[in-house]
Amino acid sequence: MTPAQIKAQFNEAQACIRNQKPEHAARLLRALLIPTAQAPEVNYQLARALDRLGDTQGAARALHSALQKRPGDPVLSDAALPIFTRAGDSQAVLAIHDARIAAQPNKIAPRADKATYLQNIGEFEKASSILRRLVKRHPDETDLYRLIFFAEKARKGDPLIREMKRLWAHPKLNDAGRMALGFTLAKVHEDIGEPDQVFAYLDAANAAQARQYPHDPDARRSRWAAYKQGQQALDLTPRDGTAPIQPIFVTGTPRSGTTLVEQILSAHSAVTAGGELAHAEQLANAVFGGNQTFADLSKAAPEAFTDFADKYAVLVRRDTGVDSGRVTDKSIQLQNIYGLLAHALPGARFIVVHRDPRDVALSIYKNFFRPGAHRYANDLAAIADMIQAFRDQVAYWKTRMPERIHEVHYEDLVADPEPQTHLLIAAAGLDWEEACLSPHTQTNRVKTLSLAQVRQPIHTGRREAWRRYEAELKPFIDAWGDRPFGAKEWDA
Repeated sequence: MTPAQIKAQFNEAQACIRNQKPEHAARLLRALLIPTAQAPEVNYQLARALDRLGDTQGAARALHSALQKRPGDPVLSDAALPIFTRAGDSQAVLAIHDARIAAQPNKIAPRADKATYLQNIGEFEKASSILRRLVKRHPDETDLYRLIFFAEKARKGDPLIREMKRLWAHPKLNDAGRMALGFTLAKVHEDIGEPDQVFAYLDAANAAQARQYPHDPDARRSRWAAYKQGQQALDLTPRDGTAPIQPIFVTGTPRSGTTLVEQILSAHSAVTAGGELAHAEQLANAVFGGNQTFADLSKAAPEAFTDFADKYAVLVRRDTGVDSGRVTDKSIQLQNIYGLLAHALPGARFIVVHRDPRDVALSIYKNFFRPGAHRYANDLAAIADMIQAFRDQVAYWKTRMPERIHEVHYEDLVADPEPQTHLLIAAAGLDWEEACLSPHTQTNRVKTLSLAQVRQPIHTGRREAWRRYEAELKPFIDAWGDRPFGAKEWDA
């Protein structure tokens, strides 16, 4: 090929990527690898195309080739980091983090990012060592304290507690700092057995976050109502055909026990853990409407459901590396689109996890979520409203598709794991395997607020934690009203 032909074909491939034609782009770019002697630019664009096709391993190989010729290139490294992470190539991920640290030796973020990744793969001691060295050099960086104690239990006498309180008392501490320190100090005081100190920090931290990210309950109600209306007349019979990927949707409110249920399921040899994939609702909005509007799905063309299913499968393949079999998806709020999922994804299974709402509320209120992600979480009455709305939706879908929904009650599961786990595995359409009784022995990468807990055996230690804080939870209990706390007695 002449240089002009190479350039023209390369430009055509880039246009295909921009125009959502990654398959053709990949063919064009593969044909350029030999004429360009594996040029980094060609491998980079090939990785982009393969990533859009869901071929994470192929994209990783292309980026490895590009980085061999251009090591440390920031554009290539930025592209490679999430792809190597999804591919499970921890050695390559850590090499990128180390290169970033070497390039920016005085910056906090590269080392903090490496520590966070180490936490996600269960290397807690290594992560703690990095973060504690960082905070020694940068004692005023409030988020470092949060990262440290997010993954480890505090001990009395730890000098970092004194440092956090020094910062907490500073008159110029801003809301971002108050959020990071408040949630952390609340956890620390609970860890060291001083529960009477917890809510003073929690209330201040949640108030700071609410100022930054105010909650609009009417917007949430409108959005959820639109979803329900759009599926009201939809025939929930699965569409014709089979799907190579058969999702197991594990749905619950945040902090309800979905991570434990997913760990149990993914201990099975036929199941891959997907975690919070966060694709189904986004695709539903992209294909069928927006956040405040949703199409009448009973009038949607069959091709639209096929398009939704195909795009979901590509993204699952990209994120998990599998293109067939059972994959768990514990994305938040999927109960909004159960009808769509039941119709569009043949073979899908639906597991709903319930937990005492007082424990859920306490755990939500205590935890630092990604800013802006769960805006109701900063107000106990708003948390009550959200949990009740969730239960009402589940009750509605139980009337529409009762045979397809299996409910797990967290308290029953942790009190008597074996029979509950047998029921769960059967509901997922799987044969029994003993490994499902020991989910804590699995080595899956974890990205959840339950980070440390999923490394522990099933136990009852977190049941009825709310009783210690019953007085502080009065705004939640008052807002809950007369409806039953038990999900088994719930009636929409």
